[in-house]
Amino acid sequence: MESTDFGLLVSLDALLQEGSVTGAARRVGLSTPAMSHALARIRERLGDPILVRSGRGMLLTPRAEALKPRVHGVVNEARRTLEPERPFVASELSRTFVVHATDYVLAILGAAVDRILRDEAPAVCVRYVPNTPDDPALLRDRGSDLAVGIYGELPAEMRNRRLLTDRFVCVVRRGHPATKKRFTLEHFIGLRHIQVAPRGKPGGYVDDVLRERGLTRTVARAVPYFMTALQLAAATDYVLTISERIAARFAESLALELLEAPVKLRPYALSLVWHPRVEGDAGHRFLREVFLRASKEAAGDRHDEPRTRLDPTDPTSGQARKRVRRTR
Repeated sequence: MESTDFGLLVSLDALLQEGSVTGAARRVGLSTPAMSHALARIRERLGDPILVRSGRGMLLTPRAEALKPRVHGVVNEARRTLEPERPFVASELSRTFVVHATDYVLAILGAAVDRILRDEAPAVCVRYVPNTPDDPALLRDRGSDLAVGIYGELPAEMRNRRLLTDRFVCVVRRGHPATKKRFTLEHFIGLRHIQVAPRGKPGGYVDDVLRERGLTRTVARAVPYFMTALQLAAATDYVLTISERIAARFAESLALELLEAPVKLRPYALSLVWHPRVEGDAGHRFLREVFLRASKEAAGDRHDEPRTRLDPTDPTSGQARKRVRRTR
């Protein structure tokens, strides 16, 4: 539609609403002769007189009466489109967001995210779905809104922001034979292991580190969920290498012991990832800030130089500076 066409629509709307040339001119800020000229062009365009004289006034034709609500709606919608965006008010946000996250993220941040949303945006719904290798494609194709995780190579256009850091510890049941003596690499290799594999792929960072030393471990159980892995460790003699934050949170309730890993394992960073199409979306920006606020509240301490990618060629390096105390 050309700008002249929209101008005619505005004039037509004014004529239909006012039912007179003078009133229509006053409504849109034109002179009466200018509105008369616009009416002549509209009549020619539509092949209908639109307004006809009746006594001292004018009446709308049947075609004009039929067009009246439709034209008014189109003009009002166009005006709303061109108006500046209203200031964002979180309490007025009513929207469902789809977020890729593991049960680790929900265990560490879920309660804080929920509390902030209940307090500030109670009409918001968050639907959590598992992480997949296709997270970037789903973000791009509008299958989801936000992803939380540690990723390999992301498409160049993706936006991301560091959310929290964590490190690995070993976990065994309380009273496990491994707690009776110094936990060495030899002991570690000799045990049967539980592996957390959220994306369902065999192997992982621990196996890569061991392979560099010419070592392998026996993975007896590979599960997609952190909580399942912790519960399984609590009920068996398996050893579990897992993120410290979630292990420490459930150690007491599950009667678990936390041990230092006998091999150097670098800390890691979880990131928020989203597609640039929602970069400026006020509601999406609010949700990102909610996750960042929740991470500061629930996981505010940081680990030095965490790795930021899944693959073993990650150039970042670093190690935890603190020691884990055994919980009794």
